[in-house]
Amino acid sequence: MSQRPSWQEPPTFGGQSAKGLTLGGVLLVVLVPLWIVVLTSLSTKGAINRAGGLVIWPDGITFEAYKEMLTDPTVRTALLVSLVITIVGTVISMVVSVLCAYGLSRSGSFGHRFILVLLIITMFVSGGLIPTFLVVTGLGGYGQWWALILPGAISVFNILLLRSFYASTATELIDAARIDGGSDWRILWSVILPTSQAVNAVIALFYAVGYWNSFFNVMLYMPTESERWPLQYVLLTYVNRGVAMPGMVNAGFGMAHTQTAPLSLQMAVVVLTLVPLVIVYPFVQKHFRTGVLTGAIKG
Repeated sequence: MSQRPSWQEPPTFGGQSAKGLTLGGVLLVVLVPLWIVVLTSLSTKGAINRAGGLVIWPDGITFEAYKEMLTDPTVRTALLVSLVITIVGTVISMVVSVLCAYGLSRSGSFGHRFILVLLIITMFVSGGLIPTFLVVTGLGGYGQWWALILPGAISVFNILLLRSFYASTATELIDAARIDGGSDWRILWSVILPTSQAVNAVIALFYAVGYWNSFFNVMLYMPTESERWPLQYVLLTYVNRGVAMPGMVNAGFGMAHTQTAPLSLQMAVVVLTLVPLVIVYPFVQKHFRTGVLTGAIKG
């Protein structure tokens, strides 16, 4: 049992109770909406009608909503599009961010201070939506897949986190690598990256979540054909606008014909968008404390 510092007061019953109630309240705020969404997606049309909307207590469980959703070619294509955009975009973002952060973390690199100031300025001053749209379309990005990745490929905040962590790497390791004749590429690959796996995993998750949840660039740069929609845009179209998915309409699963409640289908799409993040997050969660806090404090 660790000894408490002399300046730290011993815990009181009231303080511990307040902490427990606060954490319990936060947990309920997170879990209750998730429970309602999942349960509604598994409910029958009769259960949803009896509940008057979202279902809170189980009453007639069925997987029909997921069956209809997964038989829709629009959803299957959108899922594949989202996975490809997320994987390719995360790889591109990490490669550029790691290279930029490593260069900025070396005090003797050419123009590193000037470039760092320019990057920080872009965090507070941007050209805006219309200039960005004109640049992307002027470069031929309308209707091209790269328009969904490159305009938002770099986050200055993430680069600064990586830079702070890289700058805190023990200089003895770097000096030893240089004495052995290692180049900057070798130092980055053999010294920096292996000692910064935690922060790299966290930043990669930040980028992946951003790409997975992105839909606005689709509205700007992609035509209206449904085969080009990522999953989040299908969710936006089907849930917020109340539009039936094209594949369901073509297959006879329109709003008037389906035996599944539209609300159940909407919640099933929401659950589908959450599943990849729920699967990936536990593998990265252990790195959050080490990666984010150390990268933000050190340097």
